[in-house]
Amino acid sequence: MKKIVLFSTVFFFSTVIRSQELAQVTFSNASGLSYFSFLTNGDVLIRVSADGKILEWGTEEQSFRNNGYYAPRLQPYMGRVEYYGAEADSMIRSKVKSIGTAMITYYNSYEASDKAGKIRTIGTLVFDYFDLYTDKALRGKMKFASRLPIEYYGSIEEELLRGKLKSVSNTAVTYYTSFDDKFIRGKIKSIGPASYTWYTSLDIGGGGALKSGSIRQNIGGITYILW
Repeated sequence: MKKIVLFSTVFFFSTVIRSQELAQVTFSNASGLSYFSFLTNGDVLIRVSADGKILEWGTEEQSFRNNGYYAPRLQPYMGRVEYYGAEADSMIRSKVKSIGTAMITYYNSYEASDKAGKIRTIGTLVFDYFDLYTDKALRGKMKFASRLPIEYYGSIEEELLRGKLKSVSNTAVTYYTSFDDKFIRGKIKSIGPASYTWYTSLDIGGGGALKSGSIRQNIGGITYILW
C-alpha cells in the first residue's frame, strides 16, 4: 500500500511539473512576436504577452479537413476560473487568480514599479522581466520563463530588428533585414534549424507569402507558429 501511495504521489507531482511549461511561441504577420503560450493541467493553454499580461486561455481546435491547421482563437475553457477580489493589492484586483488547478500570482505595487501587475508565477513556472535600467528596446519584456532565458534584439541592432524576439533558450530567431527585398523585410528567416523563404517582388503575384517552411515547427519541445 505504501508503494502505491508513493507511486501515486510521484506521478501526481511529475504530471503537474511536466504539464506546466512553455509550449508555444506565436508570431503575427510572420515577423513580430504575438505571445507565449504556457501549457497547464488538462491541456489548457494560457497565452501571455511579452510584457506579462494574460491574453487568452483555453484549448486548441484542430481542423478536421487540414491536420496542420489550428483555429487562431482558443476554445473557451469550461472549468473553474477565479479572480482576485477587492482584498488584493491594487495592482492585482480583478486579475485572474487561477485557471483550473493552475494558480497565478503577480508582482504587487510594493515591488519595483516596472514589474507591478505583471505575472510572477503560473503554477510552478516563475517569470522575470527586464527592468528600467536595461536597454530601452528590452525594458518590461519577459526575461525568464522559469529556467528558460528569453532574449530580444537590442538598440544597437538594425532599427528593423530592435525589440524583436532573438532567442528562447538555445533556439535563435533571425529575420530578413532592410537590405532584403521590400516584401520580406522583417519577416522570419530562421528559427533554430528551420529556415523560411518568402515570395519576393521578383515573383509574379503573392509577394510576401510563405514560399517554403512550415507555419508550425516543433523545435526543442516548443512549437513555433507563424500567423
